[in-house]
Amino acid sequence: MNLLDQVINKAQATIPLDKQIQGVHLFQKAKKMVVSDNAPVFVERPIPDVEDVPLAQIDVSNPFLFRQGKWQSYFKRLRDEAPVHYQPNSPFGPFWSITRYEDIIAVDKNADVFSAEPFIVIGEPPEGLSVEMFIAMDPPRHDEQRNAVQGVVAPQNLEEMEDLIRSRVQEVLDNLPIGEPFDWVDKVSIELTSRMLATLLDFPYEQRRKLVYWSDLAGGSASATGGENDMDEMFTGIADMARHFSALWHDKAARLAAGEKPGFDLITLLQSSEDTKDLIHRPMEFLGNLLLLIVGGNDTTRNSMTGGVLALNQFPDQFAKLKANPALLRKMIPEIIRWQTPLAYMRRVAKEDTVLNGQFIRKGDKLVMWYVSGNRDERKFENPDEFIIDRSAARHHISFGIGVHRCMGSRLAELQLRILWEELLARFEDIEVVSEPEYAQSNFVKGYTKMMVKLTSKQPA
Repeated sequence: MNLLDQVINKAQATIPLDKQIQGVHLFQKAKKMVVSDNAPVFVERPIPDVEDVPLAQIDVSNPFLFRQGKWQSYFKRLRDEAPVHYQPNSPFGPFWSITRYEDIIAVDKNADVFSAEPFIVIGEPPEGLSVEMFIAMDPPRHDEQRNAVQGVVAPQNLEEMEDLIRSRVQEVLDNLPIGEPFDWVDKVSIELTSRMLATLLDFPYEQRRKLVYWSDLAGGSASATGGENDMDEMFTGIADMARHFSALWHDKAARLAAGEKPGFDLITLLQSSEDTKDLIHRPMEFLGNLLLLIVGGNDTTRNSMTGGVLALNQFPDQFAKLKANPALLRKMIPEIIRWQTPLAYMRRVAKEDTVLNGQFIRKGDKLVMWYVSGNRDERKFENPDEFIIDRSAARHHISFGIGVHRCMGSRLAELQLRILWEELLARFEDIEVVSEPEYAQSNFVKGYTKMMVKLTSKQPA
């Protein structure tokens, strides 16, 4: 390590993390006054029908593709005509779209050829917020940091969490209005995921909504995913997050040093592992891994909670089938996750020249594995655009990824969804979506910002 690197590491280890982020923010603002930051600016325009677009010009990184409901036709055309498709002129730089199920599996399983570093999103985070997280690391670093925290979702811990999750679901559902419209995203999906995140992190419960807010900020930059977050708001929010988590880390360390019995929250697990016990002194890794844990615990579950309600409204015969036979609930959960695919893709970079489905991929090329397309691949799933609660192949979905980077919290997400629907079926005869949902501006999060619903109580037998 050269002298400059030593000085930088010493400064990062001694200057409070939130102050570092504030300093970077001031520098970026001053720099932007002199030199453009070249961040893309997205203006929503009607997306043409895919038949009217030349194949070579198709760009599925458009952050309005999901919002405008064009995504299914665009991905179907790529699957049929160019399953490994090169787009040289996107706002996020050139990339290959991998859209068929089997090709996605081949890339996701081959960490020796396709690297998760340095980012998992199609673009690059704002300069100064290029944090490190283990999902964007290759083995062995990935394995070391993942192993430090995966105990929180071990089977025994999930069993112990079930009663707590159920009691919180019951509390939320019992306070919902009956017979009048309300926003399901805010009152149910966000509320339940924020409660779970606060529990996993042992974060102050009364401040739990901050976790969701920080998660939304992290995934919302134009340069990374085509989002619409204001840069001032993003830097201010991430600095606030850094301040809270640094304080939480030091508080827990002091309590452990005073003899308190270690808990099984994520902060304590990080402090207890040899590989991550000094993470607070590696600020970009510290911040990155905590962002990963809250984004992973927020977006997947939250948008599947909303997507399941929407799916059963769009396919009322399936809702009738579920109410007639609630035992089908366990089969429905993976179908919700397949049908919704809450995170649309993951990115990889080729480590060497290779060939994929007849296309020559050069070392350094960026590939985007479109899980949202693989989960609708007719070669794998019969009638893939339909929502079928007892679909036999639903568990073969790839919403959680596959291989070494498969989602650590997949079982927890499934548990939360199962308990939610068990409690919903016990209380309500109908959950009616009363207006078209509002969708996030993003090419990464296939999610909802608002969905108005109306509940009908179940009548006593």
